[in-house]
Amino acid sequence: MSTKDFIEKDYYKVLGVPKDATEAEIKKAYRKLAREFHPDANKGNAKAEERFKEISEANDVLGDPKKRKEYDDARALFGNGGFRPGPGAGGGTFNFDLGDLFGGGAQGGGAGGFGGGLGDVFGGLFNRGGGAGTRTQPRRGQDIESEVTLSFTEAVDGATVPLRMSSQAPCKACSGTGDKNGTPRVCPTCVGTGQVARGSGGGFSLTDPCPDCKGRGLIAEHPCLECNGSGRAKSSRTMQVRIPAGVTDGQRIRLRGKGAPGERGGPAGDLYVVVHVDAHPVFGRKGDNLTVTVPVTFAEAALGGEVKVPTLGGPPVTLKLPPGTPNGRTMRARGKGAVRKDGTRGDLLVTVEVAVPKDVTGKARDALEAYREATAGDDPRAELFQAAKGA
Repeated sequence: MSTKDFIEKDYYKVLGVPKDATEAEIKKAYRKLAREFHPDANKGNAKAEERFKEISEANDVLGDPKKRKEYDDARALFGNGGFRPGPGAGGGTFNFDLGDLFGGGAQGGGAGGFGGGLGDVFGGLFNRGGGAGTRTQPRRGQDIESEVTLSFTEAVDGATVPLRMSSQAPCKACSGTGDKNGTPRVCPTCVGTGQVARGSGGGFSLTDPCPDCKGRGLIAEHPCLECNGSGRAKSSRTMQVRIPAGVTDGQRIRLRGKGAPGERGGPAGDLYVVVHVDAHPVFGRKGDNLTVTVPVTFAEAALGGEVKVPTLGGPPVTLKLPPGTPNGRTMRARGKGAVRKDGTRGDLLVTVEVAVPKDVTGKARDALEAYREATAGDDPRAELFQAAKGA
C-alpha cells in the first residue's frame, strides 16, 4: 500500500461510523465487526481475514484519541491527495508525492511553509522510525456461546440453570507464562511489545503481531507441556446463569464479562446463551400472551354459562360464556399470561371449542331429535348459498 493510499483510507467508513462518532460508538462498532469477521469464526475465508485486518487497523487509529486527532488532521490537510497551499503559493491545488515529504525530499521550510518536515506531525500515528513508542495492549477474552433448553414454565417465569462451558484461559500448570519453570524471556524480535513494524513505503510503518511470540511479547525457553508454550489452555467450568422471565424460543441472551478471561489485564469476553423452549401440552405462547383451547358443550355455547379455565402455575379462572357463543371465539383472561420486561404480565387468550359427542343415546338423543324438529325451518347455510350465487 502506498503512503498516499494510506492517508486517503477512510477508517470511519471501514467501521461504519460517522466522523463525529463518540469513543463508545467506535468501540461498539469495532466489537460488532470484529466478532463477525474474526478468523476463528471464518476459518479458511481469506476475505473475512483481510476485512478483520482492516477493522483492527481502523480501530487502532480511531480508538486512540491522540492517533485519531492526528489522522483527522492528516485527512483535513491532504483531502483527496491534493494539497492546497497557503497565501502566496499560487492559490491553486496540485498533486504531490507524499513519499517526497516524508522520505527526506522535503528540505528547508517544507511545502507550504510547514517547517520541520511533516513527518513530525504523523510520526506518532504511523510509528515512524521502526516501531518506537509501540506498547503492549491488553487482550480481551474470547466470547463464548452456549445453549440451554428450558421447560415452557421456566421460560415464562424465569429460571437459574447450570451451564458447563469450555474456553481458553491462563494455563494452570505454568500460571499463564507458557514456560514450565515460570520464567519466560522477553521476545528479542519485538522487545516484549508483541508487535513488529511492517514498512509500507514513504517512511511509514504499520504494526503486526510478532510472528515469533504470537503477540505475547514473551518466549518460553522451556515450553509448558500442557499448553505447548502458549500460556493458554482449555478450561471447563460450571456457572449458574439466571435466565430472565419471558424468554422465547431461539432468543439469544448476552451476559457481559462472563466469557473467557482476558490476557495481560484485558477484560473478559461475553457469554451468549441461545435459549430453546420445550412445548407445553396445554398452553401456547403468542408474544407476552399465553394461549389455551377450552372445550365446551353445545348447551354451554348455545345457552351460555360459566366455565373454569386452567392457568399456568396458578388457580383456575372462571369465564362467563354469553349465550350463542360461536365455535372458535377467543376470550381474554387479563394478567394470566407471560411476564413482560417491566414485570407485568400479559393475558391468557382462551379459545372456545364446541365439543361434539361421538355417541348420543337415550334421553340426550331424544332431546336432540326434538331440537332438530323445532329448528327445521332455520337453514344456517342459506346466506352461504346466496352469497355464492351473487359472486
